[in-house]
Amino acid sequence: MEARLSKINEVLNRIEAQEMREAIPDHIPLMQIADMVVRGKLKLSQPQMRLLIELLPYHAPKLTAVATTSLDGGSFAALLDKAIERSRAPLKLIEAEPVEQHPPEEMKGPMKGLRRY
Repeated sequence: MEARLSKINEVLNRIEAQEMREAIPDHIPLMQIADMVVRGKLKLSQPQMRLLIELLPYHAPKLTAVATTSLDGGSFAALLDKAIERSRAPLKLIEAEPVEQHPPEEMKGPMKGLRRY
């Protein structure tokens, strides 16, 4: 019985030692870890690889640029000036009338407009 327990403890110790070797130091940036994995210098376990895949978009977001051109051949400065002028224009107000309030007695009881088919 003791021989079996010692063998089990030995196997568990080897597994723990292997897991400790696979631990990634805290001082290595995530992008450097990703680069090492891509180049084959570092082999990650499956949970570590899933975590790396999930975290990369938050540490290195995609950068995009949008080109703006006008149909009349104007420059960016001209488009910017037009946008500033539009933002300075007076606001158009909506002419609204107050909503008619129905008495509570009218709201009680069955709804006449509701049809069930």
